[in-house]
Amino acid sequence: MSLRMPHVRRARLSLLTAGTASLALLTTACGGGDAGSSAAPKEFSYLSVTENTTVKSALTTMSEGACKSADDALPLKVETVPQASLDQKLQLLAGQDALPVQFAAGNAPALTQQLAKSGKVADLEKELTSLGVLDQLEPAAVSTIKALYGGKVEVLPYEYNIEGIFYNKKLFTENGIAVPGTWDELVAAAAKLDAAHVQPFSASGQQGWPITRLVSTYLYRSLGPDALQKVADGKAKLTDPEYVKAAEEIAALGKKGYFGQGVGSIDYDTAMNQFLNGKAAMFYMGSWALANVSDAEQNKVGAENVGFMPFPAVAGGKGSIDQYPSNVGLGITLGAKSFDKKTGAWVSCIAKNYGSTALKDHGAISGFKVNTTVKDANEVTTQVRDTIGASKRNVLWFEALFSTKATTVSQTNAAGLVTGSTKPEQFMQTVQDALAAQ
Repeated sequence: MSLRMPHVRRARLSLLTAGTASLALLTTACGGGDAGSSAAPKEFSYLSVTENTTVKSALTTMSEGACKSADDALPLKVETVPQASLDQKLQLLAGQDALPVQFAAGNAPALTQQLAKSGKVADLEKELTSLGVLDQLEPAAVSTIKALYGGKVEVLPYEYNIEGIFYNKKLFTENGIAVPGTWDELVAAAAKLDAAHVQPFSASGQQGWPITRLVSTYLYRSLGPDALQKVADGKAKLTDPEYVKAAEEIAALGKKGYFGQGVGSIDYDTAMNQFLNGKAAMFYMGSWALANVSDAEQNKVGAENVGFMPFPAVAGGKGSIDQYPSNVGLGITLGAKSFDKKTGAWVSCIAKNYGSTALKDHGAISGFKVNTTVKDANEVTTQVRDTIGASKRNVLWFEALFSTKATTVSQTNAAGLVTGSTKPEQFMQTVQDALAAQ
């Protein structure tokens, strides 16, 4: 992700193997329904991605504590795969009618929806209502899920993230920089930092999505919160001049060297470490990064020196800085055929306890309600939680409404946008062509 992000861990790594053709193959393999055995599961099997350790750790903690009775009846068993291999793994398991009880359901909503259409995914709104725990999901998280998954609750919100710019307070103060409120102020701040030999931004070109997120948020600020919905509906194209303008602005940051050297080959962890080690002043990221910010071993600059600000306003733009891109991370769902009474006991316990466990043990914000008093690990966590509570209208990310193929094309070509190997109009044309082919 990430779409955690997204997104998406999360919907955030390049989707190297999935595409439109593979979705068609999945439909054929699944036969449009669930023809496999209905034998009750013997384990609460959970397929996750290697990059996301928070959910695995929290579930393990719960299996030994709040959810011990559910675990005694249906023992937790976790398997992980690299996120880049997730879609291929899911397609293979779905074709074999061997999906686990709970699983990270694809790097893009399109794959999850395909699994649902072929009868592989449980109707979670129905199941949660039956269990009496639907109200344990935060309304904002439910709204985001429905926006992503065609009006349905097809995943659980193990994460609820808003996105913005984390910044190094100390570096800002040392260089006389106030928190930018406009795009022009942000560019000026980057220039001032660069002149002081401070790398302005950290980003992962290898994963691509941290760069495409900058493009989409600029679009939301300049054209308004429906900018990408218009593209999905065929009312606008990414190649329209006002859309290309967003890509040009992000490309200009790269041309000036504001992402540092070798951004095209930098992975997510390296980008995170650059910021947490004080080697970059700003880091556009989702609130899932609070877990890293709160980890004293990772965060060498200190959580007290980290702030969070919205993506700034664009002069004359139709969007607002209080419209934060949001996601529920890498969607995690449950199999339809394995959702029985024992599975329901696990899900009920998760709904009531996960929010508190994730926040207390990992400083991670989920879309589940926090039912116990938990003291925030630091000021920036409180700031983000307050921002989530006050947010009136959120938006999605660049690839949220794209096909799996278009998502792959977008993220694998993003690095070229800031390294100069791909011109802005060429990047937008390539992605638009992929959208047209879906």
